[in-house]
Amino acid sequence: MAIGPLSHDDTINLILIGSYMAGILILWRMPYLHWILYPFKLVTIAFHEFGHAFACICTCGKVVSIEVDPELGGATEMKGGVGWITLPAGYLGSSLIGAAMIFCGFDLLASKVMSIIIMVMLLVTLYWAKNWLLRILTLCFVAFIAFLWWPSDGVGLKYVVLFMGCGHARPRTGTPAGAGGALD
Repeated sequence: MAIGPLSHDDTINLILIGSYMAGILILWRMPYLHWILYPFKLVTIAFHEFGHAFACICTCGKVVSIEVDPELGGATEMKGGVGWITLPAGYLGSSLIGAAMIFCGFDLLASKVMSIIIMVMLLVTLYWAKNWLLRILTLCFVAFIAFLWWPSDGVGLKYVVLFMGCGHARPRTGTPAGAGGALD
């Protein structure tokens, strides 16, 4: 089976993915400008914690709470569950949802479906939210995504879903202890 030439829309989407990835990687470490990505970083952490919570529920555990820290950390308090499944589920869940966002970012209808999935995941996370940062962040992102459904038949959803997916696809690199501030 031969692969034909890319359509104009596919070419635009691939350029967008490359631009989003480059922009995210550059902004991630730039002084002062990295704050632009701050809410998206916190949502990525929320999805990471949701992955732990989802795996806990799937292995007959109970989620007590989810917390996202303003210093770009998170915690999921659980009782029971299978540790060797719940532990890696944060990275796996976040990576899978990011890949699904990128996949859905190529089509408006798929982006609308993914936006509903994102809102449901955030609202479920809100149910377990322990701190006000996560509660406010969740409500703001749900409102933001819901608002994008109206202008131009929701065409903005396609770009936001693609951008969020690229943010989840960023390589997980940390800062050595004591090497910098919260967003370094």
